[in-house]
This record gives sequence, C-alpha cells and structure tokens, in this order.
Amino acid sequence: MDGKVVIVTGASGALGSVVAEAALARGARVAGLDHAASQLSATANRIELGGVDLSDATETGKAIDAVVAHFGKLDALINIAGGFAFEAVAEGDPRTWQHMYALNVLTALNASRAAIPHLVASASARIVNIGAIGALQAGAGMGAYAASKAGVHRLTEALAAEWKGKITVNAVLPSIIDTSANRASMPKADFTKWVTPQELADVILFLVSDAASAVTGALLPVSGRV
Repeated sequence: MDGKVVIVTGASGALGSVVAEAALARGARVAGLDHAASQLSATANRIELGGVDLSDATETGKAIDAVVAHFGKLDALINIAGGFAFEAVAEGDPRTWQHMYALNVLTALNASRAAIPHLVASASARIVNIGAIGALQAGAGMGAYAASKAGVHRLTEALAAEWKGKITVNAVLPSIIDTSANRASMPKADFTKWVTPQELADVILFLVSDAASAVTGALLPVSGRV
C-alpha cells in the first residue's frame, strides 16, 4: 500500500481509527472524514476533516475534493461511517428506519459517488464498505439496522457490476466487533469470540491491496469466533 491515498470515513471511531493507523503503518497516505470534530494535527501522510455530514451529498463531495486537492490523487475509499439501533418494529419509531438509512446507506452512497470520478484515474482503485452478518437474516429488534446494512450489501453489488474492470467494490460483514461500547452494552458476553477491530482492519486492507485485484462484488463474512 506504499504511497496509496486512502480515505477512511468514520475515521475517529473504534474501527475507523484502527483502520487508519493500520493503513499508515503499511505506507499509505490517509485522509479521515468524520462528523466529529478533528482531534489530529495534519502530517505529510495524514489529514483529518471533521464536522462533515456524510449523509449530505454536497458536504461529502467538497470534503473528498479537498482530500484529492491535498494529496493529488485517490486510490481507495473505505466507508466505515455508520450507526446502530436496536428497536422492535411494532413498538419502535419509524424515524429510526430513516435514521439508519441515512447513517449506513447514504453515507456510503454519497462518499462513493463523490470518490468515483477520482478513483477511475487510479490503476488500483478500491471501495470497501462495512456490511453486517446480521443483515443476512434480521433478528428481533434488528429490523431497521439490518435493512440499512442490506442496502449497503446491494449498493456494493451494484457498484461492483457497474465499475467492473475499473474499480473493485467489496464489503466486509462483521458479526459483533470487540469495542468498548459493545462490551458495555453486553457485559455478560464472551468477548473472546468477537472479531477485533485489528482483525477486521486486516481484512479490509487486504481488499484495498494489490493482492485483491481480482476480487470484486464480494460480501465477505468476518465473524470472528461467533
């Protein structure tokens, strides 16, 4: 990944921060985009743009254009920004469905649409999305979240078909990621069975690498030991 320019959305989150650091360690130049305010100082190999509403297409486009203006090119987009809600269908709020769609689908859609005109200039263009194993079959309380992540799966497949031979587009499908927030919400769970952010980052960065040049349209389960 030496010298490749990679955008990571949701870069200040539990997974995004690990992916950004891992990409840097492998020689990439990394731009982080996040709704949260930036806490990092810019370096020669890393910038972070905070306060970006990725559910807004105009804001997203301006941020990605700024990254390309800074680094001069774009090789990969890793769409990590998203959210989770646990809510039963009948007792829940229909606005939760809209919220999950905005956080999980629109963020990936807007970033991908803004990045594609820049990615096509790269000989090793990549888009990697974050789906969910829980979207393959929704359980109780998972309707809104699973529906939104299923939308990410279909977005991945459509983009892969539309840009075959020019941009590889894949998604990783984690089960439960071992984060402090998930541990707090499920304190009695066996954390050793969960996939760690580093394990997931390794798979994501494989899909970004030259070694995955023949992989596109894949929905790759990364379930840890669940």
